[in-house]
Amino acid sequence: MLSEQDKKTYSNFEYDSALNVQEGVKQPEQISNFYLEKMRQKKASEPSIAQLVDGILHGDRVMLSRAITLVESSRFDHQRKAQEIIEQCLPYSGKSIRLGITGVPGAGKSTTIEALGKMLTNLGHKLAVLAIDPSSERSKGSILGDKTRMEELSTDPNAFIRPSPSAGSLGGVARKTREIILLCEAAGFDTVIVETVGVGQSEVAAHSMVDFFLLLQLANTGDELQGIKRGIMEMADMIAINKSDIDEAKAKLAAQQFRNALHLFPMPESGWTVPVVLCSAYSKMGLQEIWNNVTEYVAFTKNNGYFYHKRQQQNLRILDETIENALRERFYSKPGMEERIEQARKDILDNKVSAYNAAERLVEEN
Repeated sequence: MLSEQDKKTYSNFEYDSALNVQEGVKQPEQISNFYLEKMRQKKASEPSIAQLVDGILHGDRVMLSRAITLVESSRFDHQRKAQEIIEQCLPYSGKSIRLGITGVPGAGKSTTIEALGKMLTNLGHKLAVLAIDPSSERSKGSILGDKTRMEELSTDPNAFIRPSPSAGSLGGVARKTREIILLCEAAGFDTVIVETVGVGQSEVAAHSMVDFFLLLQLANTGDELQGIKRGIMEMADMIAINKSDIDEAKAKLAAQQFRNALHLFPMPESGWTVPVVLCSAYSKMGLQEIWNNVTEYVAFTKNNGYFYHKRQQQNLRILDETIENALRERFYSKPGMEERIEQARKDILDNKVSAYNAAERLVEEN
């Protein structure tokens, strides 16, 4: 048994020994308090639904942009908030002319939109441009560079440009573009231009959300009708031969070729005779003629009732597409579905089951 003196000696030794565990340096928190405080402030500063709706109806572009961001978000809480905003803005929408512009890459869509847009704002119109940028299949990202190509229009107080990623949606047109159109209309924009990616089925998707569909073409690309899908030309309400000032003779020849081709198509349901015009976004040639045709078309189709019929059909198409998207999302969000799909893929690769039977089984299990 240790004496009192030995206890003191050992006690002092343990206290002075380097082998004792000393209190270490306090580690910082994984998430800094500064960041947490910033997040709290940001959440507290987020406008309410009522504030967003009121801002949109009074033409506040900041509030409009924030509402559009909610519409484009994939977060469930953002989507619920966005749908409430759209519901409240719906009675104030539908009063604009919705113009879709498409054409092959290089046809001058962005340049034409800027030139036409500047002309419209100078005439007193309030213009919203929804420019759809193609998303990368690899990175899923978009450049969103349309504002840089519309320098004058982007600084115009009567214009609002919103580039959006196509995000892999059908035809390259952003999935939420229709809802964004409604918000822009509620914000007081009397003209909305939708620019498509100009590839694949983008024209079909754009046609389902606009009143007037403009197809831009070039004259100096060889056979003007080569590679032009019949379906695209049938959807067009007007064809404009852009960059016609480069070679006016070729442009006139191309225009005549398109007119001859259009005579082979059946009369459009609208009863409108599709015009073919020459234009140049660079020299501003033919822009007034394009807009005159747009306004004439709107007056003509409103008079015969087709304008309102088309919008009703577009709304019904939105219903069908929304149901399809909801069913798809519910199917893939089922618990364990990812594992079952992966197993089905392995069985298909091992030739144990056909792709059709595997798909039917997955559907029947739900």
